[in-house]
Amino acid sequence: MLGFLVALQIIGLVVASPRTSDPSEKCYFNPLPSIPSSTANRSIPWGEPTIHFANGTTCCSSLDEIRVQLDTIDAQLLQLLSTRASYVREATRFKATVSDVNVPSRNEQVIQGAVDDAPSVHLPQIVAKSVYEGIINSSVVFEECIFNTYAGNHLNTQRV
Repeated sequence: MLGFLVALQIIGLVVASPRTSDPSEKCYFNPLPSIPSSTANRSIPWGEPTIHFANGTTCCSSLDEIRVQLDTIDAQLLQLLSTRASYVREATRFKATVSDVNVPSRNEQVIQGAVDDAPSVHLPQIVAKSVYEGIINSSVVFEECIFNTYAGNHLNTQRV
């Protein structure tokens, strides 16, 4: 799972630079702090860039540039999720009963591992928790469907 988190950071060859004097650092850990909503009107862009490329430049000069990069990352995430789903499907072959598909203790181990590893790649823990809960919950439903589909086919072939 740390590998998946590192892959998310590597695929863009980008490093979000953690700064100890950055007041937003507290937003990277659970629980999130209670911060009142801002009513400030800021000149755009505000703050300093936090994404630094290997060549020494920073991102980004416009919201459009950011959206292009996010679209690229989203396409890469879809490919990674597709690969993950292939392994989930493959794992189903090693499970004898449908109850073996959903193992809450394993699910929680994977989710908690992502939350624990998130700071090492400067990913907010709330993002890691929410994303992994979604990945695990949808993977269980997908895997149950695969299991039940093949269990039904197996039973049908034995009756013939």
